[in-house]
Amino acid sequence: MLLDRYLRLIDQELLPFIQLTSESPFDPIIVTNQSKSWKTIGSGNYAGVFSNDENPEWVVKVYGRNPEELKKEIEVYKKLGTHGTYSTLYAYGEDYLVLKKLEGITLFDAIIKGVLIPESVIKDVDRGLHYAKSIGLNPFDVHGKNVVMNKGRGFIVDVSDFYKQGYCCKWDDLKKAYYKIYKPFLIKYHPPIPFFIMDRVRKGYRFYRKKKKEKYES
Repeated sequence: MLLDRYLRLIDQELLPFIQLTSESPFDPIIVTNQSKSWKTIGSGNYAGVFSNDENPEWVVKVYGRNPEELKKEIEVYKKLGTHGTYSTLYAYGEDYLVLKKLEGITLFDAIIKGVLIPESVIKDVDRGLHYAKSIGLNPFDVHGKNVVMNKGRGFIVDVSDFYKQGYCCKWDDLKKAYYKIYKPFLIKYHPPIPFFIMDRVRKGYRFYRKKKKEKYES
């Protein structure tokens, strides 16, 4: 079977040739990939993501830290089932997931490159979040780096924190910025914004939210 062969490729040609390290729990995983048949296509706070030309419609998400979170993400995907806003879980191992590949550009990179973000993308994500809530999940940590768009459609590529409790304001804050800043002032002329500026905005936002939380809890 195709899936069985794919799992053998993971065990024999991917896992022995990659190293996932982390300098800080607040920064993405650093991926070192010496495999000749697997490409690194991304990294996040917990994992690296890889693809193989034998089946380009699938990706492998390999956890580099907090492996206990893997089991929670598996349960999230099982609850989500098949939905147009999310990936689909095909298989999993001790430290990885096999997922449907979601093509597209992240909203973060779209801002940097000056790629238009249509309102339909925002509405797609809203519908996906509403669906997740309706089946008992709690959408958490949804932001510009884990939302991608493709041909005017929006997709959520990371659901690893959907099991958490409490309120996460990141998507609501992003929507406010979209409707109050991006749509009235940027969408018409659509200028690229350098990475260093966006990175400062990201870090500034994180610092602002941290201080606001500390003030609220004090």
